[in-house]
Amino acid sequence: MDLFDLTGKVAIITGSSRGIGRAIAEAYADAGAKVVISSRKQQACEEVANAVNATHGEERAIAIAASISDKAMLQTLVSETRRRFGKIDILVCNAASNPYYGPMAGITDEQFRKIFDNNVLANHWLINMVVPEMIERENGAIVIVSSIGGLIGSDVIGAYNVSKAADFQLVRNLAIEFGRHNVRVNAIAPGVIRTDFAKALWEDPEAEAALNRVTPLGRIGEPDEIAGAAVFLASKAGAYVTGQGIVVDGGTTIRGGL
Repeated sequence: MDLFDLTGKVAIITGSSRGIGRAIAEAYADAGAKVVISSRKQQACEEVANAVNATHGEERAIAIAASISDKAMLQTLVSETRRRFGKIDILVCNAASNPYYGPMAGITDEQFRKIFDNNVLANHWLINMVVPEMIERENGAIVIVSSIGGLIGSDVIGAYNVSKAADFQLVRNLAIEFGRHNVRVNAIAPGVIRTDFAKALWEDPEAEAALNRVTPLGRIGEPDEIAGAAVFLASKAGAYVTGQGIVVDGGTTIRGGL
């Protein structure tokens, strides 16, 4: 028995046209799953889906664009996935936003609401859209990509960190609600990963060097180094894991943060 085999599973991964989301989608497809590539732009999604299918020589991926800020689009994402693949076994809530950098005293109400709407409320929406069929089958895996920001303080991305801390609690609450139905809910907390989303933290060589100095492994992470944890949490290997936040940060948090 391959503990990490996802053959026959169907997974939706938000924010999967690039970065961490794309790496997770590719890893799921490599493990045998059918994957739904979703982000705001259909063309970007199709490019990734085509690349995945070309790698495997069959339709292993489809592209369905959806903005996480639009509840109706998320419902279409779920409905269209069911129409084309028949079911949803795995949901990865990876997409997030952070429109503000600076002290929290300077953030506008609109910016604060956008952070919470996209990083917490959208996850709540999607989970409630997919979980009924998981409960009916008594089998399902939900993964929220949070951040080590939810475990530490910051004078630059404070509101974002608050939203990511909320994701940890969302995972804990839902793990209790859904556990009796064998539906597992977990979070992954990446450190600084070389993605466009985190570019402000690493694109300057001096900034990256500073990050490397405070990271026990001596470097920032790569997107595919988050994918392994996502495969673990979705597969038989993680069958007895729920309500947890798995930190994947090269050891940064054990030094007291950034």
